[in-house]
Amino acid sequence: GNEAADQLGLNPSHVFKTLLAELQSGEIVVAVVPVTSLLDLKALSKVAGVKKAKMADVSVAERRTGYVVGGISPFGQVRPHRTFVDDSALLYSEVFVSGGKRGLEVAISPSSFEGVLGAIYAPLTGGKNE
Repeated sequence: GNEAADQLGLNPSHVFKTLLAELQSGEIVVAVVPVTSLLDLKALSKVAGVKKAKMADVSVAERRTGYVVGGISPFGQVRPHRTFVDDSALLYSEVFVSGGKRGLEVAISPSSFEGVLGAIYAPLTGGKNE
């Protein structure tokens, strides 16, 4: 998160983390939020059209994506998932996400989330991750 941004000399608000959540329906979804913020599960639930969501278990996240936690990329996952991206990504010409392993960040245009993944942009954060 913030440590990776510091080590790479990047503005932390431009670095996004990929999280997996389990909806009340049992569906696993992807949430992409700034490393400087916390995922608001209520906001995610609302945009996903369910009443509740919880963070997916580590083993589920790794099995469903094919990546190790800490290096999960929103792109190239073993199984496609509905993807939601915090709308703050749209403030920047490029953002950084995991390239599929810990310590590897790749720069992308925020429009790539929608173009490649069919992602939905929405406010997904609440609070700061200091």
